[in-house]
Amino acid sequence: MSFDAFLPYLLTMALVTYLIRAVPLVLFKKKIENRFALSFLHYMPYAVLSVMTVPAVFFATDHVISAAAGVAVALVLALMKRGLLLVAVGASAGVFAAELIIRAVGG
Repeated sequence: MSFDAFLPYLLTMALVTYLIRAVPLVLFKKKIENRFALSFLHYMPYAVLSVMTVPAVFFATDHVISAAAGVAVALVLALMKRGLLLVAVGASAGVFAAELIIRAVGG
């Protein structure tokens, strides 16, 4: 996929993330003290970004199996507390290796 295909997703994620943080500032004049509301507002951008990104990850490769391999490598490296760059490179290498294996097998 080209960058042009991801541009609408990128702009939508940026807009949603900005709106989720800006709307409470406009609507609420007093400090929010409700723990549930604070927790909800804190985690909402992460949830929205995840919901928009994860499906795209699984359909960005030729095979869902190679995408799952990349996600698995990324999760293992993230759980090992590796840096973002290493996680991204490792996930890409996992996808590349899985695609090579799938093509060698004849998939």
